[in-house]
Amino acid sequence: MSVTVRIPTQLRSLTGGAGEIGVEGETVGEVLRALEVEHPGLNERLFDEAGKLRRFVNVFLAEEDVRFLDGLETKVETGQVVSVVPAVAGG
Repeated sequence: MSVTVRIPTQLRSLTGGAGEIGVEGETVGEVLRALEVEHPGLNERLFDEAGKLRRFVNVFLAEEDVRFLDGLETKVETGQVVSVVPAVAGG
């Protein structure tokens, strides 16, 4: 399944400046992990040592937070958009 992944500005130095990347995968987790093939270093920014999404990384499938779906096991379909959104501290 070809899915578009939207990359936040903070991580674009690892994607050659690309804000969107086409990736193959059946689930959100597969799609995110596939980014590492073409863009080394992204996985260490997205996942912790246990392979779980880092606490400050939010991921959306269309407009839905995947934490409220099936997490990284959420199925994706061709043409869908996955957005990586880092949490921003503020006050």
